Amino acid sequence: MNEEKIVIIGGVAGGATAAARARRINEKAQITIIEMGRYVSFANCGLPYYISRDIENRNRLLLMTPKAFLDRYNIHVRIETKAISINRNEKTITVIHNEQEEKIPYTKLILSQGGNPILPNISGINSEHVFTLRDIEDMDAIHNFIEKQKPKHAIIVGGGFIGLEMAEAFHKRGIKVRIVEKASQVMINHDKEFSEMILLHLHTNHIEVSLNTSLIEIDAIKNQVRLEDGSLYPADMVLFSVGIKPELSLAKQAGLAIGETGGVLVNEYLQSSDPDIYVVGDMAEITHRVSGKKVRIPLAGPANRQGRIAGSNACGERKVYRGSLASSIAKVCHKVVAATGLSEKLLKQYGYNYGSVTVHPNQHAGYYPGAKTLTLKLLYDKTNGKVLGAQAFGEEGVDKRIDVIATAILGGLTVFDLEELDLAYAPPFSSANDPVNMAAFVAVNDITGFCPVITAEQFYEEYKKNPNICVLDVRNPDEYTHWHIDGALNIPVNDLRKRLNEVPKDKPIYVHCRVGYRAHLATRILLQNGFENVKNVTGGYLSMLILDPRTKEE
Repeated sequence: MNEEKIVIIGGVAGGATAAARARRINEKAQITIIEMGRYVSFANCGLPYYISRDIENRNRLLLMTPKAFLDRYNIHVRIETKAISINRNEKTITVIHNEQEEKIPYTKLILSQGGNPILPNISGINSEHVFTLRDIEDMDAIHNFIEKQKPKHAIIVGGGFIGLEMAEAFHKRGIKVRIVEKASQVMINHDKEFSEMILLHLHTNHIEVSLNTSLIEIDAIKNQVRLEDGSLYPADMVLFSVGIKPELSLAKQAGLAIGETGGVLVNEYLQSSDPDIYVVGDMAEITHRVSGKKVRIPLAGPANRQGRIAGSNACGERKVYRGSLASSIAKVCHKVVAATGLSEKLLKQYGYNYGSVTVHPNQHAGYYPGAKTLTLKLLYDKTNGKVLGAQAFGEEGVDKRIDVIATAILGGLTVFDLEELDLAYAPPFSSANDPVNMAAFVAVNDITGFCPVITAEQFYEEYKKNPNICVLDVRNPDEYTHWHIDGALNIPVNDLRKRLNEVPKDKPIYVHCRVGYRAHLATRILLQNGFENVKNVTGGYLSMLILDPRTKEE
């Protein structure tokens, strides 16, 4: 062990964690980090919050300096040094610093180079008011531009995590923002209804969004952009956040195998096709914990855990990396959207026999002040109840529920287990039945046939094919007047037993209320009175309104 020479190329989440872990295991090894930039360890997920001024002290984002690494860990950090080649036979890497080349020997090598922001080849792309956000230098450039140039209009290309977080940051700085997204929805890894909730919230906060179009020209003279649909918008600054391309030049030069997703192929120990070279972070192709499919997941959490395992294994341990659930969360103008496991979109794509339920409870007891609606969608295997994924949207308590379900997925729990979870309760924090329990109740009712459900999306598909189905709206008349499905039969749930003769027995019956509970009661009444083809529209009016095709037509 005394002769071990561990070299890590790239710092930040994966590389810095790998180095610190390796030192804790092997006090005698020579450990060196090669970092191309000026900063070896910084909080890259915090960059938007410095630009928004939620974080005012820039130094709080700088986690470890080269001196701190040397003083605390006896790890040598070479910043502003670029690795240009790997010689696997000699076990050396060639680096360049201040135009001087040097060879550095290794016994184990860890690649943590991340990726580079994708930029289109369009006119004006190299203008001074065009930015990406990947590191401290990018953050400084954007912040300084805002301070000096006082831009009034910003265009953000890409509606993913960075795009939404930066939209809020610019909005907080008094800049009018428009997001341009090529896809038909923002946050394309989420299901459609969650994208729609985000869009509504962005609109409420005066952040505009252009979907199904691309930016094709940047005019630095007129400070405007042209979109693929022909529209022109003012743009004092432009930020591209359309995705990350893994940095593979060094891996390819070394002849490492590349996987089907475009990341470096690794095994369960995070070894590349060369067992002495480990790969972590955005550039690694890993396994999704639920589907077993090969994926790339450019998130800080998985990168940290991969770095810890690679650092351990480079020191002789045999720790297994079992993959990621792709758990994620983002703050969007006082609201929060989060997900874990597989989305409904992916479950369809992979051919799962899955179930989907949605609940809209308060995040804590309704009688306690400050109760706010939280939307929670739970996805499960209809054959055995195994939890497959979840998504949530709200103002408070979103992280708590997604983390509970992520833990359940990791533990192989079912919806039958979730309904029995004994979660912490007091009125300021939850309800006696937590939203996770509530979602599980609905899922169990669906699987057992006690109260079969249909999603709002599935309902609209059926309604479009057969408008003669019976839509039974069991809300009160004033709710019905405010909004209803064309042709829906309105019988309040309290009157249903007395008016059963008005409900047709020869048609499929789709029952809905505001959120699903009254419809559950109505479904049970119908099923016990000789009605057979009855389903509760899960999530009720609140879910149906989000996806209402009439709204889209308007």
